[in-house]
Amino acid sequence: MTDAVEYDVVVLGAGPTGENVADRARAAGLSTAVVESELVGGECSYWACMPSKALLRPALARADARRTPGLRGAAAGPLDADEVLAHRDAFTSHWKDDGQVTWLDSTGARLYRGRGRLDGRRRVVVDGPDGERQVLTARHAVAVCTGSRAVLPDLPGVAGAKPWASREATSAHAVPGRLAVVGGGVVGVEMATAWQALGSEVTLLVRGDRLLPRMEPFVGEHITDALTEAGADIRLNTSVTAVERPGGTGPVTLVLAGGDRIEADEVLFATGRAPRTDGIGLESVGLEPGSWLAVDDSCRVQGHDWLYGVGDVNHRALLTHQGKYQARIAAAAIAARAQGVPLLETDRWGAHTATADHAAVPQVVFTDPEAAAVGLSLTEAEAAGHRVRAVDYDLASVAGASLYVDGYRGRARMIVDLDRDILLGVTFVGPGVGELLHSATVAVVGEVPIERLWHAVPAYPTISEVWLRLLEAYRQG
Repeated sequence: MTDAVEYDVVVLGAGPTGENVADRARAAGLSTAVVESELVGGECSYWACMPSKALLRPALARADARRTPGLRGAAAGPLDADEVLAHRDAFTSHWKDDGQVTWLDSTGARLYRGRGRLDGRRRVVVDGPDGERQVLTARHAVAVCTGSRAVLPDLPGVAGAKPWASREATSAHAVPGRLAVVGGGVVGVEMATAWQALGSEVTLLVRGDRLLPRMEPFVGEHITDALTEAGADIRLNTSVTAVERPGGTGPVTLVLAGGDRIEADEVLFATGRAPRTDGIGLESVGLEPGSWLAVDDSCRVQGHDWLYGVGDVNHRALLTHQGKYQARIAAAAIAARAQGVPLLETDRWGAHTATADHAAVPQVVFTDPEAAAVGLSLTEAEAAGHRVRAVDYDLASVAGASLYVDGYRGRARMIVDLDRDILLGVTFVGPGVGELLHSATVAVVGEVPIERLWHAVPAYPTISEVWLRLLEAYRQG
């Protein structure tokens, strides 16, 4: 073991969140070390956002083309699965992180390869890939940015069945003839969409009574209809009780509650996430190993004036863009505290307060149709005690939507705070609606009064004209 090396900030994890903490800390003049045990760039770059969207984009483009006059015949055939998978591989840089390492080096942060763990206050031990050990100490902060991992259910036979989780689903190199997907959340519906389009016969098994239960109910209804029309077999209110795959090879059989059985070539369990905080020494600072980290709005771990939990590990919003947002907030707070500058902790939308985690989390689900939402749903707004009104509009009635594709189907909803006359949330479902989301996010974050929104004129003929229609519907009461 070599002598300890001191930095202002030590970051555990070089995914998008950790990279952004390091970048912003260095920009503030703080010396920074980053520890990574896998690939620099993290889950998003190699097993989540980038590969999944590379798989989904051809599926969505073909779906739109099939509904566009003049393109229907050209898009009638199957996708070239080999080309799509090669395209996916290119977006993951073939699971090599050279480019990400070059970028991290350009920030001035020092990268340490190996498994990092806390070893008491402001101290990190790194066990390198060749058995060497390095001790790092932090003058001001250690930021835990180790992300989350997929969780497999505790069912008989799961361990030996070699099921897919999210990583296997986004990195598979062959299209299974039959794919069973267990779970109706974002990963489940996106991967059902992608592999169905690539040629798999998909069976989607959902314990609850609808897809995407955290979004407005009509979102799941639209996606259920579209997946069913595409050929997927969707079974709601269905539970898997056991998995059978002797020797871990060949077809896999799922045993359902009630005794029915489903056979598939692969099974994907998209049934939840857990924090990657086991084995990182939390017990050395009085925290429970493997637990989510409870933090304040500057992402500082409760009870510790030097420890930060940023991104998925704090369980506030398990999304890459929210992790990067938290990284900007946390790094600004670390720098301010290091420099003795008062934090703007009382400012709800201040530079050191991750308010959007509570009030304005945006998310796009890249299915056909797309779903996009920001802020509170109607149920969430009412549960929080707001006096609200939901205003809905049929997206198919907007001129831009009818031009986008024939037979456009979709819906928009805005949640209006009747006491302040501002928007608390907006949801869209329909082809191409992901590109509508940022306008909604700006309206929610900016708390733009309804009367001012009347002066935000949507270009004609675009799908964005739905904003005008929603405001008209609100006025008409």
